[in-house]
Order: sequence, then structure tokens, then C-alpha cells
Amino acid sequence: MESTLGAGIAMAEALQNQLPWLENVWLWVTFLGDPKSLFLFYFPAAYYASRRVGIAVLWISLITEWLNLVFKWLLFGDRPFWWVHESGYYSQAPAQVHQFPASCETGPGSPSGHCMITGAALWPIMTAISSQVATRAHSRWVRVIPSLAYCTFLLAVGLSRVFLLAHFPHQVLAGLITGAALGWLMAPRVPMERELSFYGLTSLALLLGASLIYWTLFTLGLDLSWSISLASKWCERPEWVHLDSG
Repeated sequence: MESTLGAGIAMAEALQNQLPWLENVWLWVTFLGDPKSLFLFYFPAAYYASRRVGIAVLWISLITEWLNLVFKWLLFGDRPFWWVHESGYYSQAPAQVHQFPASCETGPGSPSGHCMITGAALWPIMTAISSQVATRAHSRWVRVIPSLAYCTFLLAVGLSRVFLLAHFPHQVLAGLITGAALGWLMAPRVPMERELSFYGLTSLALLLGASLIYWTLFTLGLDLSWSISLASKWCERPEWVHLDSG
């Protein structure tokens, strides 16, 4: 496993040192791929264009955010910005990598929340645009543009997370695959014609469910705060540490 993680650090090292002029691009991409952007930008824009698509984005975001949190509790997963120091793998020859203010997230790393949550929530937007394009365009190449844009954006988000030392490549890949699969599965099953109280009760149920899982794991002796201590220990600046699990 250490060789796999070491290969991930080598990839981050190459992204940081071989393509330094792309730094601002990666920072912007990781911002646009942040799950918080779903609620700030993508959901309002989707809802304005189509109520059905907007509700789908919001519903899938909520469910996938919850699943990602539970997956992280169960799968653990180091983050590169602390593993590169904690493992001792680079004790003889330190890796030539550096952190950024967005690097120091405190949650476990598996799977990537940026890739999983954003990938799932953008699925209904992509399919809606694809449907519109398919009715107006006769060229097969034009019809695949929305799908290509979706895949290209998520790939860029994944690379940005590796660049920032927030995730290893295998964590990004797990997030991409899981997110696309969840989007494909959930998009046709979004509860559209429901009262507002239904969504409120669902949110409450997710909160209570997460609390129950947390305390069950805690009772079984699992230390779910282990990643917070590592993030605080190895983050270059204390003000960069933020309680986030993306």
C-alpha cells in the first residue's frame, strides 16, 4: 500500500513542480468542485432554469453528502499532506511538495468528497443539457459535448485535489466512480411532487442517522477524531486548518 501512496505523492510532486503555471487554475477548479458550490451556485442556477433539475441537484447533493461522510468514517484514508510526514516514507529524501490554504482539511480522505458529491449532483444537469442538445443537434459529436464537459470537469477536479495534497489518486478515482454511479442511479428516482415537510424530515433523518452511526462506531472503540489531530499536527499554518471533509 505504501508504494501506491508513494506513487500518489510522486504525481502531486509532478503537478506542482512540472506545471507551476497551472497553480491558479487548479485552485479555481477545486473551488468550483467544492460541494459547498453546489448549494451556492449550481443549485440556484439549475432551479432557475428548471425546477425539476434544481430539485434533483439539491436532493442528490444531500444524500451523497451524507453517504460520503459515512464512507469516510468507515474507510478512513490518509491525506497526502499529513501522510508524507507521518509515514516516514520520505525520511531519507523528502518529497518536493508544499501545502496550500485549501490543503488542510480534517476529515479522512477516502473517498474524495469533491469528486463524489459534485460528480453525483452534476449528473442531472449534464443529462438535462444532453437531452436539450440531442433534440436540436444532428451531429453525433455535438451531442456528446455535455458528457465530455462533465467528464473533463470532474477529471480536472480530481487532479486539483491531488495537486493540493488533499487526496491520493485512488481516493479521487473512488470518488469519481461512486459519484457518477450515484448520479445515474438517483437522478430518475428524485421525489419531485412532495411537500416541503418531506424534505425537512428527510434532512432530520439523515442527521439522526449520522449521529447514530457516529456514536455506534465510537462505542465500538473507533477514534473518529484521529484525522483532526493529524491535520492539526502537520498543517504548515494553524489558520489553514478547517473542519471540512471534502
